[in-house]
Amino acid sequence: MKCWLPQPLFSLCLWMVWLLLGNTLAPGQMLLGAVLALALPLFSVRFWPDRPRLRRPLQLLRYFAVLLWDIVVANLVVARLILGPTRKLRPAFIRLPLDLCHEFAIVVLANTISLTPGTVSADLSLDRRTLLIHALDVEDEAQAIARIKDRYERPLKEIFEC
Repeated sequence: MKCWLPQPLFSLCLWMVWLLLGNTLAPGQMLLGAVLALALPLFSVRFWPDRPRLRRPLQLLRYFAVLLWDIVVANLVVARLILGPTRKLRPAFIRLPLDLCHEFAIVVLANTISLTPGTVSADLSLDRRTLLIHALDVEDEAQAIARIKDRYERPLKEIFEC
């Protein structure tokens, strides 16, 4: 089964996204989506890193809820910032020291930061110990680092790391 379905959750998500994008439950679209959902993971399995072990899967739901809330709030903050006087902006690059070790957890953190409006992950050091982040408005660098560590990195460490 592992050989034919290397990423079952990924296959299910691909199939569902295919059906949602097509906005139809026609049998032909369902079949084509299923074929693609089965074939794409088979062709891409060698590019996937080792699958992380989820220590606390239910905490992942809490993480997504926090992330969605932060995205909504950040959208409002960024809208206020860009519609206001631009001289009040304090853009900055922040070096975030990482406590995460697993590559997948680091990728999730970097993508989380980039998904949140007003911040973007710019670079990861070669030793994978520091993440360079650009933020649109930084009042206190230490406070920004503490917030990212508390809201994103610590939960990811609990979810993925041993």
